Amino acid sequence: MSGNTLIFAHRGSAGTHPENTMAAFEEAAKAGAEGLELDIHLTKDSVPVVIHDETVDRTTNGTGRVIDYTLVELKKLEAGSWFDTKFEGATIPTLEEVLQWLAPTSLLLNIELKSGVVRYEGIEQKALDLVKKYDLMERVIFSSFNHYSLVEINRLEPSADTAILFMEGIYEPWDYAKRIGASGLHCFLPVAVPELFQGAAQAGMPVRPFPVNKEEHMAGLIKAGCSGIITDWPEKALQIRQSLTKE
Repeated sequence: MSGNTLIFAHRGSAGTHPENTMAAFEEAAKAGAEGLELDIHLTKDSVPVVIHDETVDRTTNGTGRVIDYTLVELKKLEAGSWFDTKFEGATIPTLEEVLQWLAPTSLLLNIELKSGVVRYEGIEQKALDLVKKYDLMERVIFSSFNHYSLVEINRLEPSADTAILFMEGIYEPWDYAKRIGASGLHCFLPVAVPELFQGAAQAGMPVRPFPVNKEEHMAGLIKAGCSGIITDWPEKALQIRQSLTKE
């Protein structure tokens, strides 16, 4: 069983590179991760861009909300040196730039819609349009803490693969997920209890906990045959999976 767990790089290889930058995604691909996880917001001119926070303060040399910047303005911000000066010059990628790069690879992609604090108008349709443009629907999972966004994704594209993000100990979350049309459970690691795995397995629903960054957690979930793990350290997770597969 231990060889079946897919490794998703959380915001790319965020443990070693500035999160949600092309450098982090390229590193995850180089390490051998099966998938990437990234976050999207909309700019002032409604372009989906890849950044985690509602504001640019933490990961760039700018200040203020993503939605108050046009794409041209956002592209002028420097998004690498906060992590390490050797990444100076990195910029915030657009979702389209990532999809264009990802299309010829075999990578899976988890797009998290960050629509819970700022209700970005039309973010679901814009994300779907871009995924379809690059013919990637079969390789993309849409997730969000705002489950209204997932219902909207499924309304617009019933074949879309959606996963609920949650941080609480929801009772039988697979039932709730199915009710809203979702087909995966992306839970905060501390609530990934045995009962959740057992019930989800019986319901035929994949569980992909986040963030799985400690080696003992990686090993435990891989040994248990967890569907996937979302980690800042994809290279480390892949090494652990490889060593367990040899046992």
